[in-house]
Amino acid sequence: MRMKIIFIWLAGCSMVVAGTAAASNESKPATEYTQFANQQVLESLPFNDKQDFEDASRGFLARPDTLTIRNEDGVVVWDLEQYKQFISLDTAAPDTVNPSLWRNTQLGMEHGLYEVREDIYQVRGFDLTNITFIAGDTGWIVFDPLISEETAAAALAFINAELGERPVKAIIYSHSHIDHYGGARGLLLNQSAEDVVVLAPEHFTEHAVSENVIAGNAMARRAIYMYGALLPRNAQGGLNGGLGMTVSTGAAGLLLPTQDIIETGESHTIDGVEMIFQMTPGSEAPAEMNTYFPEWKALWMAENTTNTMHNILTLRGALVRDPLIWATFLNETIAMWGDAVEVKFQSHHWPVWGNDRIIPYFEKQRDIYKFIHDQSVRLMNLGYTGEEISEMLRLPPELENNWATRGYYGTLRHNSRAVYQRYMGWYTGNPSDLNNLPPKYAAERYVEFMGGESETLRKAQTSFDQGDYRWVAEVGKHLVFNNPANTNAKHLLADAYEQLGYQAESGPWRSVYLQGAYELRNGVPTSGGTTTASPDTIRAMTPEMVFDYLAVRLNWEKAAGKAFKIQIELTDLDESYQLEVKNAVLNHSQNLSDDADVSLKMTTEVMNRIQLGEVTLQEAIDNGDLSVTGDQDVLINFFSMLDNFEMWFNIVTP
Repeated sequence: MRMKIIFIWLAGCSMVVAGTAAASNESKPATEYTQFANQQVLESLPFNDKQDFEDASRGFLARPDTLTIRNEDGVVVWDLEQYKQFISLDTAAPDTVNPSLWRNTQLGMEHGLYEVREDIYQVRGFDLTNITFIAGDTGWIVFDPLISEETAAAALAFINAELGERPVKAIIYSHSHIDHYGGARGLLLNQSAEDVVVLAPEHFTEHAVSENVIAGNAMARRAIYMYGALLPRNAQGGLNGGLGMTVSTGAAGLLLPTQDIIETGESHTIDGVEMIFQMTPGSEAPAEMNTYFPEWKALWMAENTTNTMHNILTLRGALVRDPLIWATFLNETIAMWGDAVEVKFQSHHWPVWGNDRIIPYFEKQRDIYKFIHDQSVRLMNLGYTGEEISEMLRLPPELENNWATRGYYGTLRHNSRAVYQRYMGWYTGNPSDLNNLPPKYAAERYVEFMGGESETLRKAQTSFDQGDYRWVAEVGKHLVFNNPANTNAKHLLADAYEQLGYQAESGPWRSVYLQGAYELRNGVPTSGGTTTASPDTIRAMTPEMVFDYLAVRLNWEKAAGKAFKIQIELTDLDESYQLEVKNAVLNHSQNLSDDADVSLKMTTEVMNRIQLGEVTLQEAIDNGDLSVTGDQDVLINFFSMLDNFEMWFNIVTP
């Protein structure tokens, strides 16, 4: 009877009631539907299995009393103390958190210094990533130095304080994602970079730079959603990122490799430590490698096996990964070291000890990616689209009930759609999807078809009251894109996103929903997050990369009808390039013509300073760092054709 009365009341004054129920910037409690959904998770998974908790705490040596890391200006870039206020091992999952994600979060709170085995140590919980220290004959060999210089420096200071100070002899990058190299300069505070060997897989620099610059602005904005870096730390806000608590927001740089690892089986001994590498390009990253330590029968798995299902396509955006290659490389790992390995560890989560446990673990990690690939392709070949496949696909019990293949980071839903995207692209094959309307224009027509704004909002509120949050998210999106000034619609959509976030098992899914709810209620932020196109990254770009990036920035409408050539001599490289704008496109080559409109002469350092905004084009000319011959107006007009990318573009509003 009570529900019927509510519906009649809504019908009589839909705009007022929907606004009264939803229009608040405050987080809401979990609804009865969310509580029921989370209870179902609690009853369906083997929560009595405590092996992960034993592994996560094994080898514990020390932790700081407090863990808040600041930059030199006093700004906090990493803070575990906020999490400690509401997360503990003996606290049951709040109604607003999926119990499985809560369990993963509790495990992620195991932080401090840990001994993996003699001479192998990890500092965990100082960033999204673990930082690993191998004790060589005279110093540290460091694997994957976190995201930020500040967090890496804090980790080095902590292990030195606990185990005795050692110089850093080598840094190993396992792969080309920023949380595995960004903090490298923080390890060099008391020594010169020239004293440190830096090893990385072949093509590391190319992929590290291109991923963070070419599409870096869009990726950085979406990473705000994916990692929840700006969400409040409480049971209604940001939790675990799936791989670790979240991302630090300090200075992320790039210390260039001094040596590339080229092939599988390549062996190097540094500071008395022998390492054998397995190349795994195209698995979790375009450039990635595993490392085996024969002396200790220890296997570093980079990010190719973690204690979660990983991403085939990360929600922040990247190239679609190949799960088939991923599974193949894990088969190779088993073949190479499966008979010998006694401990496996990696750049996220906690290790696994014992050959009898490691091999089944590897097999299930291999098979989660093989299953997603094979079954998505099977359904694709039966005629189903990516959206349909994601709704249909289920894991077999042996993978469904295995904690290390649960969807804390990647999910079965978006990974299966990524496989479809890899093979078939965005088009479903349905003619209606070939030239469909973009969100703003589709929204206007949807709302009109559904009876106008008031009627659509009334119906959406009814669906919310029935716990149908996925449908409210769909309808509410159209309401907001039809009229972003409709506060009631934005708050109702925010409430739906919030409940979906509370139910999410994936850390990134929770963050995406809750960040969307935050921005609907409060507007788009203007600061925070990690700068990916850092000075180090810009300086690591080859001239070809710089010119490719300029081509991406070229606004075709400003360039249409223009035709000119610019020649650039980079004196420190003794190389010259020709840029040509024609047909509203920028091309570059080292084939120089005799009819260039303007010629420039400078060093790559000056070119980088102009890119970074440290000096203007005119200032570089005036101080003599940039020599210009020919038509200088061509150069000035060219720079006026380049767009600058603003970080804080809209996502949940048009």
